[in-house]
Amino acid sequence: MTVNVLVELSNRNIDKYFTYNVPNNLEDKIKVGIRVKVPFGKQTLEGFVMEINNKTDMELKDILEIVDKDIVLNEELINLGKYIKEKTLCTLISAYQTMLPKALKAQNKTNINKSYTKLILLNIDKKDLSNYKLNDKQKEIIDNVMNGNHKKDELSKISSSSLKTLISKEILKEVLIENYRLKHKYDCDYPIYKLNEEQDNAVNTIMNSNDDVYLLHGVTGSGKTEVYMELIERMINDNKTAIVLVPEISLTPQMTDRFRSRFKDDIAILHSRLSEGEKYDEYRIIANGLVKIVIGARSAVFAPLNNIGIIIIDEEHTTSYKQESSPKYDAIDIAIERAKNNNAKVVLGSATPSLESYSRTLVKKYKLVELKERANKKPLPEVTIVDMNNEKKGSYFSKLLIDKIQEKLNNNEQIILLLNRRGYASFITCSQCGYVSKCPNCDVTLTYHKSSDMERCHYCGYATKRHTICPKCHEESVKNLGVGTEKIEEELNKLFKARIIRMDFDTTSTKGAHEKIINSFKNHEYDILLGTQMIAKGLDFPNVTLVGVINADTSLMIPNFRSGEYTFQLLSQVSGRSGRSDKNGIVIIQTFNPDHYAIKLSKTQDYNMFFKQEMLIRKKLNYPPYCFIVSIKVISSDYDLVKIESSNIANKLKENLKNSTILGPSIGNMFKYKNTYRFGIIIKYKKEDNLYPYLKHLIEYYQSNPKIRLDIDFNSILWYNIVQLKKRDG
Repeated sequence: MTVNVLVELSNRNIDKYFTYNVPNNLEDKIKVGIRVKVPFGKQTLEGFVMEINNKTDMELKDILEIVDKDIVLNEELINLGKYIKEKTLCTLISAYQTMLPKALKAQNKTNINKSYTKLILLNIDKKDLSNYKLNDKQKEIIDNVMNGNHKKDELSKISSSSLKTLISKEILKEVLIENYRLKHKYDCDYPIYKLNEEQDNAVNTIMNSNDDVYLLHGVTGSGKTEVYMELIERMINDNKTAIVLVPEISLTPQMTDRFRSRFKDDIAILHSRLSEGEKYDEYRIIANGLVKIVIGARSAVFAPLNNIGIIIIDEEHTTSYKQESSPKYDAIDIAIERAKNNNAKVVLGSATPSLESYSRTLVKKYKLVELKERANKKPLPEVTIVDMNNEKKGSYFSKLLIDKIQEKLNNNEQIILLLNRRGYASFITCSQCGYVSKCPNCDVTLTYHKSSDMERCHYCGYATKRHTICPKCHEESVKNLGVGTEKIEEELNKLFKARIIRMDFDTTSTKGAHEKIINSFKNHEYDILLGTQMIAKGLDFPNVTLVGVINADTSLMIPNFRSGEYTFQLLSQVSGRSGRSDKNGIVIIQTFNPDHYAIKLSKTQDYNMFFKQEMLIRKKLNYPPYCFIVSIKVISSDYDLVKIESSNIANKLKENLKNSTILGPSIGNMFKYKNTYRFGIIIKYKKEDNLYPYLKHLIEYYQSNPKIRLDIDFNSILWYNIVQLKKRDG
């Protein structure tokens, strides 16, 4: 018997199967989809068994060892990996590795073990205990075991020697019970609501229609989560399973609490903040069929569930569903592909759908299902737009916002404040010579963080102590400019006697921090929640009656054709956090651009009007959804070389892609990143038969040149800048 093995190295030159002989003693254990160890040159590597063949007369190396008893890649995941390779032009091994937790990746010398608890059980009938002569310590140990204390480490404290004697005499026995590392702590106090007429119609439409993909467009607070849960319950009753994707890790605790109140322990969790051991345990729970529902962020779309009935993608417009690194897959695309393979339904939910998704409902590619009213029949919050040009110069807060914050504090109500920029100061400069503190590795300014007194690069992680003397002119004239959440927190503490908690990348970098902040604010341990975009979506706090946006212009001015869409979505979503219970809510949006259509239309959450206006601009400029986009970054540590090669590539693209528009090359917004230089090329097309063949040709041509790297991203939701915006602002 021989096997074709895909080894762990993600190198395009070896992106193929290698054939090995299977020793006779291992033949009965070989299965497609398990990992094996194989010799590869002078190395020992792990790889996946992809095919099993008959014996051959060729002289082949033997596989060295079988790593798994159980299959790691089932038939569906094997085919899905091939799909990802073709769609994103990544290597096949990288497609499989991105699906799996670290413990199950093909990765030699990686060892993440199962966790066990040693338990002690009675090994004889209770009535036979009288036949044994026991000392006092032995009797105490047996009494503990019979009263439910089975943990070996606790029983050993009574007397380890007596315990050993009882085990050696086979009166007691020691057993190993697997200990799952993720401890599910949740509040089961969410009532099960009877669906209102709109929600009931939405559920019936989705369950009874033959469409494959549904866009559930519901205003903020319309009860989309209740619709999700009803759909899942019906699927489970039909013996099917479900995947629920949420856009941010911060949403997972609230979402899982809601689901566990209804589905108890029939749920597994998958997201990047879990430890590698926890991911391993959760993955095996899913693969072994012990749960019917998986909830998680982007990577949960690969959960190894069988008989999937529905995949729900909450806040489908969110850019975090697009993978930033290779393979650059889109979780929505993967969900639709998995749904095809399982004869399942995909539900995309949002109050502010992406223009691409909504436009697909107009051409009947997706089925539109709408929830036009809040579930509690309350009106949307009253929104006031404040023109900061008319406010006191240098003030971060308008008079209206200050007055309303104080009013809500007096009423014992809670407030959410959004500023989509973390840190204390955006940059540090010298007022004498104009010096600006920049990252030595990237073409960006350093952000000052007062809590650590450090200047940090939000891209590569470089950090240095804050300068007090200008390193250029040596004058004591260094000033902080710009503002971040840390500075706003300081100003709030000066203005108000209130309990304030900040939620951004800096305060949520430790394990469990998201959940701790959300629960403490929910329990009214704090009056004001100040944060970046992570607080804008999905969170539900009944006592929040005021949302304030410190500066609505931070996302509006990024050099990206989606900036208007992104701003409208962010403002509409954060506005929806106010007045979600029986108390009416208000929203105050501070801006220097009060007449911009994205800001004006967010006041009434008028998505349809925004869609019409934004689509006119997209059509005129030929941007998605009127075309598809491929982003190519040409990257090198040699500036002159990357400049020449990017021009060569653009010229070759123009020659070979006759039905496309080629833009660039141009210097990327992040021109220098981690000591590499990058030029960008954009391909805009509607139908281009030669696109994939020619891009594959480019990849093959440059794979032998270690000085040039191509980064190709199909239908990039992020394109150049939104991913950098998220890294910067966190």
